Amino acid sequence: MKVEWDEIGAIDWERLANEYAAVSRSRRVSEGQGKYYASVRDIPEFPSSLQLRDYQQQAVENWFRNKGRGILKMATGSGKTIAALAIATELYRKIGLQVLLVVCPFRHLVTQWGRECERFNLQPLLAFERVRKWQNELSTQIYNLRTGDRAFLTVIVTNSTFITEGFQSQLKFFPPKTLIIGDEAHHLGSPRLEECLPRNIGLRLALSATPERYFDEDGTDALWGYFGRVLQPEFTLKDAIDRGALVRYFYYPLLVELTPLEAVIYAKLTKQIGWALSENNNLKSNETLTSLLMKRSRLIGAAANKLDLVRELMKTRLDTTHTLFYCGDGTVENTSPPEGQLTAITRILGTELGYRVNIYTADTPLAERERLREQFERGDLQGLVSIRCLDEGVDIPAIQNAVILASTSNPRQFIQRRGRILRPHPGKAKATLFDAIVLPPDLDRETWEVERNLLRKELIRFLEFANLAENAEEAKAKILILQEKYQLSMNN
Repeated sequence: MKVEWDEIGAIDWERLANEYAAVSRSRRVSEGQGKYYASVRDIPEFPSSLQLRDYQQQAVENWFRNKGRGILKMATGSGKTIAALAIATELYRKIGLQVLLVVCPFRHLVTQWGRECERFNLQPLLAFERVRKWQNELSTQIYNLRTGDRAFLTVIVTNSTFITEGFQSQLKFFPPKTLIIGDEAHHLGSPRLEECLPRNIGLRLALSATPERYFDEDGTDALWGYFGRVLQPEFTLKDAIDRGALVRYFYYPLLVELTPLEAVIYAKLTKQIGWALSENNNLKSNETLTSLLMKRSRLIGAAANKLDLVRELMKTRLDTTHTLFYCGDGTVENTSPPEGQLTAITRILGTELGYRVNIYTADTPLAERERLREQFERGDLQGLVSIRCLDEGVDIPAIQNAVILASTSNPRQFIQRRGRILRPHPGKAKATLFDAIVLPPDLDRETWEVERNLLRKELIRFLEFANLAENAEEAKAKILILQEKYQLSMNN
């Protein structure tokens, strides 16, 4: 039976929030909070060189006012990690926090969190590989906490390791003064992960630019139920650009038509999607709908005409550098022999055009990723050809240009991909995004109505992104073609 820890009810949260607000107003937080601590290694210290932005300070204060619970919904690049570590630092100073537990979906996020924690004087235990590499160390350090031989412990773990029996068996030994942080927390709303979240840990913080789970209201509710509500201020992509947390950008939608064969397959899948939606529109419980949407997404992502689009676009841009090509995971059927879009794009760029590129995917070993990232930053590599690497946490701020070939109807992925391209970097004044948008084919009346409903939300997202671009009118005019074709006003 899961039991909620009730000791946080004994904490005077209003007093802590007021004290934090007073410190923030006097600027002590941003002008050397480390002076509160002795020079002891591996306890939280706020870096003297770091200054919290006002919205970060407000988010920290509101987390305290919400009694140690809440979700920070902030755009990529807005500093969610720093705000979270500021909360941990304040908890250590005020109530003697003993453990910081960070749960993230991917290995590269574990290492990125590790680097940020080191800035806060912490030496984290990274738990994401073979169990023998971390389990004994974790048991020892928890024991040292209980005996008083250790003051503080930071543990950073991947979701996949977090749910293992080896890690779950240790959670009951974590002390009451533990803060759990869920990074990219929308993942934690899945049934398997949510049931593993420790109820004996009462201090909870979730981070995500997009905490709502796509087509999964139950999972979203479970996330809210565990971590608490979304805290103000929310920090949108527009906010991030206006504040300089993300760079400004030019946006060029590139409309792509399907081949005749692709159009036939598309229409068939769309009709089947309509039937599946009429039976059950819950993506979580409708496996047929999920499968059909994925098939159609792969078809769109790997549309054959995108190869010609890249070829013609890059013929005029062979002198550019720092370009990311974001591909889909489908197969381009009209190549001989059929090949994945990733392979086809790499061949066109490297072999045909002589553009210096390499492949950068989730399967690329971490050490190799780091080497490629360094070559990319120096300009030795003009481009990276990627797949499934912009959705969560990948940090390559040197990207100045992006060709997005794998559009998505998932709003979380849409926001994540574009936000990561806009991260600031020395010498990066603006970014340029080319976004391949597939024009659906002509459909019969019944299928056309289904398509209009599916397309409406996606079009709104494209328009929102166009609205924020430096060339907003030009970008919106291009998308208007799609809007008029499907008679989609923003009011229907």
